[in-house]
Amino acid sequence: MSHSNLPMTEVLVVADCWHSEPDADAVIQRAIAQAAAMIDDDFAGAEVAVMLTDDSGIRTLNCNWRGIDKPTNVLSFPALQPEGEWKPGDAPRMLGDIAIAYETLRREADEEQKPFDHHLSHLAVHGFLHLIGYDHENDADAEEMEALEQDVLAQLGIPDPYAER
Repeated sequence: MSHSNLPMTEVLVVADCWHSEPDADAVIQRAIAQAAAMIDDDFAGAEVAVMLTDDSGIRTLNCNWRGIDKPTNVLSFPALQPEGEWKPGDAPRMLGDIAIAYETLRREADEEQKPFDHHLSHLAVHGFLHLIGYDHENDADAEEMEALEQDVLAQLGIPDPYAER
């Protein structure tokens, strides 16, 4: 995977509970890099911000932005893209922000008997795909997005997260 075409990913830890997962930054970096490498697009000069928060923080975001007053595992906030093509020397192209909630991620991983890092990788990939335009609003879009998630995770040595459904 060529690192020159990958986005820069900044991971911000805003909740103390994440300090129990010292490899979270590396897991997220690896997952997003793999996803970007498998997409037919040039992400050079692009940036992604990932906020590692807790259920309280993500509940606030979910309520404020989606009108849903409960925590969730991951939220994505795609950035508006400027008109025209990005050129070297321009300000970084912001793809958007991803927020991941520790307690929900931990609970889901435990309930599904998945390693924490595997579920974190899946949520990072899922969030990244939302930033670049993928969604699961209808069955066809969901199948396309899930297939891509499965392919990316397989490249990371992570089993199909949807196999148990």
